[in-house]
Amino acid sequence: MKKLNFLFLTLAVLMAVFSSTAAMGQQSMVQPEQDGGIITQTAANQNPTTQTTTTQKKKNPLADIDWLKELTSRIELHGYAQAGYSYDNATDKTNSTFNLKRTLFWAKARITDRWFFLFMHDFNSVVQEFYTDYRITNNKALTVRLGQFKNSFSLENPMSPTQLELIDVCSQSVTNLSGCYDPLYGLNYGRDIGLMIYGDLFKDKLHYELALMNGQGINKKDGNSDKDVILKLEYKPIEHLRFVVSGQKGRGHAVGTAEWNPDIHEGDDYRRDRISAGAEWKSDNLSVRAEYLAGKDGDVTSQGAYMTACVPLVKNLDAIASVDFFDRNTKMEYDQTNATAGLQYWFYKKCRVQLQYTRCWRQFAKDYNWLQAQVQVAF
Repeated sequence: MKKLNFLFLTLAVLMAVFSSTAAMGQQSMVQPEQDGGIITQTAANQNPTTQTTTTQKKKNPLADIDWLKELTSRIELHGYAQAGYSYDNATDKTNSTFNLKRTLFWAKARITDRWFFLFMHDFNSVVQEFYTDYRITNNKALTVRLGQFKNSFSLENPMSPTQLELIDVCSQSVTNLSGCYDPLYGLNYGRDIGLMIYGDLFKDKLHYELALMNGQGINKKDGNSDKDVILKLEYKPIEHLRFVVSGQKGRGHAVGTAEWNPDIHEGDDYRRDRISAGAEWKSDNLSVRAEYLAGKDGDVTSQGAYMTACVPLVKNLDAIASVDFFDRNTKMEYDQTNATAGLQYWFYKKCRVQLQYTRCWRQFAKDYNWLQAQVQVAF
């Protein structure tokens, strides 16, 4: 009797398992028709390759994303290196050296269609830039930038060294007045930390930049509680031509001293104002850029001007000429004039070889000759 009861119990369990399995199999063999209905078991049996489940889980939308493709489409990687040779007789002893001037690498990330981030590092010096841009308007009328970046003063300072014609990069005036280097301000590569709004108006004919900056340079906090205001306006009346004016109003915090400005000592806060006006013509046959700049550091006024031209000679070969004047103190004999002539050959996109000779005339020291050669590789 016990054996019979055990047999019936075993049979009942097997039938229950079989029934459950069959039921689940039936549910998994139905699929929606074209009109959104559910086909019968017979139809499912007739087309077993189309079997699916009506209780199918919703797919995770992230599961279908090609993350490698998505990442590469949103991040741009760029870099360049500039190395060469320099000879001069500026002192009683001639100077001759090979040099590695710049090895920059930067990444630009597109977070959304409106939001970007950039990080730039020079392996030959320090972190150069890190900032984020957010475009507020649907067009290019208003974008906000926050972080560390090149200031807007002058024509040349915002331009990349890979675009500028001179091996020494900027003119004397731009180098001293835009924050690239001067003894009072220090070495800051024309960059600062702050907030800027910029945009293009009137069918891209007018470009504006308005910034509130520390006025202390890169990778450091402000030395005083004052902030510098920089305004730049750029007008393009016709193709190839642009006119640019810029100005800066602020107070510096001296990190050193300068012979031509003896009243400002290290640690002093001082008036630091700038103005500039210039124009550039840039076409396939000729590029000419000229600008006047002036500054006020404490009670000392400085001023300068430059003109640089680039003329294609044959395919990939350009002739370069530049005249550059800067007076560090208009009440003292501290002006210098440079005249440069040279050639550059573009052997690949963004890659060039340069050779330039510069004659330098100085009021405050002896005149000298300067010979430079440089190779640029960029991507």
